[in-house]
Amino acid sequence: MRSEFATGSDFATGKGRTMDFDAIIIGAGVIGTSVALGLSRAGCRTLNVDALPAAGYGSTSNSSAVIRPFYSAMETCALAHEARHQWTRWADFLDAADESGFAEYVECGILVLMGEGDKERFAPSVLAMREVGVPFEYLSPDDIRQRMPTITLQSFGPPKLPGDPAFGVANETPLSGGLFIPEAGYVGDPQLAAHNLQRAAEALGAVFRFNLPVTAINQPDGRAGGILTASGESVSAPIVVNVAGPHSSQVNALAGVTADIAMATRPMRHEVAHIPAPENFDPQHGGCVIADGDAGVYFRPEGEGHMLIGSLDPECDGKDYVDADEYNQGFTEQWTRQVWRTAQRFPGLGIPNTAQGVVGLYDATDDWVPVYDKSSLPGFYMAIGTSGNQFKNAPVIGALMAELILACESGHDHDNDPVRFDLPHLGRSIDLGFFSRKRDSHTEGSGTVLA
Repeated sequence: MRSEFATGSDFATGKGRTMDFDAIIIGAGVIGTSVALGLSRAGCRTLNVDALPAAGYGSTSNSSAVIRPFYSAMETCALAHEARHQWTRWADFLDAADESGFAEYVECGILVLMGEGDKERFAPSVLAMREVGVPFEYLSPDDIRQRMPTITLQSFGPPKLPGDPAFGVANETPLSGGLFIPEAGYVGDPQLAAHNLQRAAEALGAVFRFNLPVTAINQPDGRAGGILTASGESVSAPIVVNVAGPHSSQVNALAGVTADIAMATRPMRHEVAHIPAPENFDPQHGGCVIADGDAGVYFRPEGEGHMLIGSLDPECDGKDYVDADEYNQGFTEQWTRQVWRTAQRFPGLGIPNTAQGVVGLYDATDDWVPVYDKSSLPGFYMAIGTSGNQFKNAPVIGALMAELILACESGHDHDNDPVRFDLPHLGRSIDLGFFSRKRDSHTEGSGTVLA
């Protein structure tokens, strides 16, 4: 890696026209800022460019920011549990000041409600958690009611549309209980987390430029060599990393690497509802993150007296794939479906007359597992397909990508001999081939954002 950058301050202030960096990162969401920090800690001089006005301004700001290790594969379970250790010591992990303060991780646990057949369906997740060392316990219906007296454990599944005559009609067999994972929770301000990562990277010399779309990937000598921006600036670097979120497929097309990618990504539109919470649903009174596959939703506390509701993408709803630059940013029947399904679980839930919440995009893969990989273009790397569930892993993805990139740049054949990534808190490593662009769909995935 080169160590001399004569005109860095000029480019950082927008005065320069050409500038050399070790790596250019396209995107400044929570993953893009983490990649900047990881590469900066590895001694690289990085530049992040983003078309939006600030770090974490896009999909990150719309994230539900749930932190949980409930995954059906060991690799994703281990990665999430390792990242949780960093969220619990967030300021120490960053080791840098931020004038805006630090994002707060609330560890309230996650309850995965279970109905008929779910013990078998969740067996891969239970096996993964046992292998990784994630503590959990099975709760009986009485245990759950004692924690949350206002909840009902009637079964209404499979999830249905509100217009279905069977919507809200309870099944004969109620839910059997739940799986409770105490070392889980959520981050209340996901955009602030991205800002924290930006400041930590900047403290090591990283540069960020906003409101600056990328129009081309420069490819001198048959490898990535930098970018051309919409303002006409040509910026050179031997490494370019695509962390463009819902625009990741467009950036891959600019690089000409799509033919080599078996696991493509597509922007998927999602709505998240914010409504008044049931009584005593805050973490101080036993409120927690709840994954309710029977109703097709997940929900968690959201500030004082409110709850956040998202979709688990039940089959009856379909998938809303859109153009990342032109999609409906208003609320639709999706908001209503999610709130009504949650009202099945909490019969006393008040449903507002006015929809509130957020509308955003997932950068989704078919199996809901991300792509952390190299590409067919030397020097061009990808941290994409985060599918609405990778916010939790942001603290470790920067180091993961730095290790992958530096190994490949040193000549390691990652496609045929996948890099292994150490997880120091867990005392184990994972095979990064699991996140390969060339993989077939991981059939053990849940088919939803829970992955």
